Amino acid sequence: MITTQLTQALGITVPVVQGGMQWVGLPKLVAAVSNAGGLGILTALTQPSPEALREAIRKTRTMTSKPFGVNITILPTITPPDYEGYARAAIAEGVKIFETAGNNRAGHPGEEDIPGIILLARAANELNVPYLASGGFADGRGLVAALSLGASGINCGTRFMCTEESEIHPNIKQKIIDSTEQDTIHIFRTLNNTARVFKNKVSTEVVRLERRPGGAKFEELRELVSGARGRLVYENGDPDYGIWSAGLAVGLINDAPSCEVLLRRIEKEAEDGIGNLSNLVSLKQKAKL
Repeated sequence: MITTQLTQALGITVPVVQGGMQWVGLPKLVAAVSNAGGLGILTALTQPSPEALREAIRKTRTMTSKPFGVNITILPTITPPDYEGYARAAIAEGVKIFETAGNNRAGHPGEEDIPGIILLARAANELNVPYLASGGFADGRGLVAALSLGASGINCGTRFMCTEESEIHPNIKQKIIDSTEQDTIHIFRTLNNTARVFKNKVSTEVVRLERRPGGAKFEELRELVSGARGRLVYENGDPDYGIWSAGLAVGLINDAPSCEVLLRRIEKEAEDGIGNLSNLVSLKQKAKL
């Protein structure tokens, strides 16, 4: 078992957090992640109202007695939701772990293109609190890399989309499995609100409009990037129906196991990786002798 400040603080056994994902972070997946030793995260804004979030929290508690949290993503949006209402609803239900999303993670890479390896190393120098590594993490090797850079664990989004307990359409899971790290694309670059999404007919058209002389105003893209269309992708299984989020980790995903199987695999890969690194240190010490 790998013990970090994160596992100790949250009462989990594997330093892996399931990132909050719109239309994906639902009770079934959240409970499965938590039951497997990680930290499941309910996505507040997937629920239509604060009261619906309270019901989702209660439902999750019927499926797990382990810790889980709530995500409230605060980003530019067409119609700002009742952030305070969602937060108060979660607090009223006794939630003590909150996750929020901003820039420099898989779906929201920021505008400066600073690689994660630099950001994580800087975080180790600047922070005196535990932090998570996010963006491109999907296996035990990634966990070892994150720990070596000073993080206390990893945040995985796309990897958990492709699990048995994820309630997105099987066609989308298979699309992720069949894809490589070259199958994502940045949209909204010219609007200074860059997002990484799956490369399909819709996202390619958005980028084409952005790159034309004079660029594109959001009003011209609104229908193409509608969240309602993106939600239907997960329901109807058509990967070209709308915009949907996917990180570079698609290149590391080759199956759709249960969360239990996935987290046991990540845990073993990480333990083996840490052991191999320890052997390197031993060999170096022997060479000096």
